[in-house]
Amino acid sequence: MEFGLQVNALELPRLRDVAQQAEGLGFGFLALPDHYLYEGPEHQHDPSALVWDPMLAAAVLASATTRARIGHLVLCNLFRHPVETARALTTLDHLSGGRVVAGIGAGWTEREFEMTGIPFPDVTTRLRMLDESLAVMRRLWTEETTTHQGEFYRLGGAIAHPKPVQHPHPPILLGGAGKGLLRIAARHADIVNVIAETGRKGYIALDQVAKFTDARFRARVAFVRDEARAAGRDPETITLSNVCFTAMVTDSPDETRERAIMFSGLFGGSIEATLRSPTMLLGTPEEIVAEIRRRRTEWGIAQLVISFAGEAMLQRFGEEVVPRV
Repeated sequence: MEFGLQVNALELPRLRDVAQQAEGLGFGFLALPDHYLYEGPEHQHDPSALVWDPMLAAAVLASATTRARIGHLVLCNLFRHPVETARALTTLDHLSGGRVVAGIGAGWTEREFEMTGIPFPDVTTRLRMLDESLAVMRRLWTEETTTHQGEFYRLGGAIAHPKPVQHPHPPILLGGAGKGLLRIAARHADIVNVIAETGRKGYIALDQVAKFTDARFRARVAFVRDEARAAGRDPETITLSNVCFTAMVTDSPDETRERAIMFSGLFGGSIEATLRSPTMLLGTPEEIVAEIRRRRTEWGIAQLVISFAGEAMLQRFGEEVVPRV
């Protein structure tokens, strides 16, 4: 099991320190989001939150560490032309000594596009753009020159030098839950991070989070594997990833139950459903270890990413959970 940490909205010196702390605790993947605005459930946001350029912030992570893989959950395809994305990720791959993960998605936070004026087409168009963008980047990373005449992107003898350190290219991570995105992931991705659906609504809706249950996660995993077979790929070559936006280590089973009651009231559903929700990881160290082992066995995940919730919680998770899984 590889453990990852998603971190954002920190002062840059603290970002460096957290990266070093996480690597020292055994986290093998450090990830950043890609937003102009960090929006929580039902449009909640803090307008004063620190929003760094994700490529430069990834360079901070890479320079602060020596072993952990560096990437994004996930880059928004609509924010950059694929030629620029490919070049930036190649630069990070060299800076990190071949540790970059190319995490990318179709884009979903509608408010970001409204406030910046960046075009925000319908979800079907966004997915076609992502599919073509991935094809372009893979060609840029592997071909001496690339000529491409597609629906959205046109290249004429494009030169991309140097090539990435990793061959044939950095591992590709796609994040999402809609069937359209997962079909693309089945064709392109080395890692698939399955999350609650946001693409059609354009924001995080609590009713969608509530529907993202244990059963829904397993169904999405089965769908990815079936699509991979249909595309002529061995589904076992795709790493399945679970990101927990709430990860909390408690001191006792009673505290676990109290916290679960609170979250079940927020999202709806039973206490048991809350404790098995793919978006959460809640319990004593023993309870969390047992739940991670269950997810590894029943869901087939090989990567688990938690969101940063402070140095103290990170330290506790790293000392009391990571070594025991």
